[in-house]
Amino acid sequence: MQVPLQFEFQSNQTFASFFPGNNAQILEQLQALAANGDEQQIFVWGDAGSGKSHLLQACCQQAKQTGKDPFYLAYNPANLPTPSLLEGMEDMELVCLDNIQHVAGHQDWEHALFAFYNAHRQNNHKLLIAADCPPKFLAFDLPDLKTRMAWGLTLKIQPLRDDQLIEALTYKAHFLGFDIPAAVGRFLLNHYVHDLTALWLLLEKIDRATLAAQRKLTIPFLKQILADDV
Repeated sequence: MQVPLQFEFQSNQTFASFFPGNNAQILEQLQALAANGDEQQIFVWGDAGSGKSHLLQACCQQAKQTGKDPFYLAYNPANLPTPSLLEGMEDMELVCLDNIQHVAGHQDWEHALFAFYNAHRQNNHKLLIAADCPPKFLAFDLPDLKTRMAWGLTLKIQPLRDDQLIEALTYKAHFLGFDIPAAVGRFLLNHYVHDLTALWLLLEKIDRATLAAQRKLTIPFLKQILADDV
């Protein structure tokens, strides 16, 4: 057996650090999957910045805590690895494949993924897949591969409503260990609401800045941090 390279896990991306919003049921389903629940396969989809990668990482973190050996792979269209990476992965108890839409049209990857899928499923292991669209809209050339993407449970990650954004900011900041006053949160959202991924990354920078300066977060201090970010 060839054991594939373990790609880096993000230790800060756990279920506890994910603001559920309207996705509490999805969190429960994924936690059950990581804990060896009834579902064998889950396909999650949603817009960019909705938290798909975070949830896949969280699944891996929980699986590791229970003694399992998970594998996480995020497909990057600009730098797809060789399909031989999948060799031996059918023996892994939990495999999480992120941004799987980027495999579409790459025949070598589609055939390798199809072979892996069948072997992994036959071993009765768990599979978690994420994409920016539901399975029926994946542009796979292999019809049977496309069909298999929908064999398990398909879940859509619901985006945060405008009225949930401040709550999400407060939740994530509290998890990091600092507080965001409501006025500061509104100022931040007015500048960064267009890109939630950048917003969550900025929170980590704010956390480091407030810790280094030993200052509470105010709008003037936030403006200073934002200016440094330009």
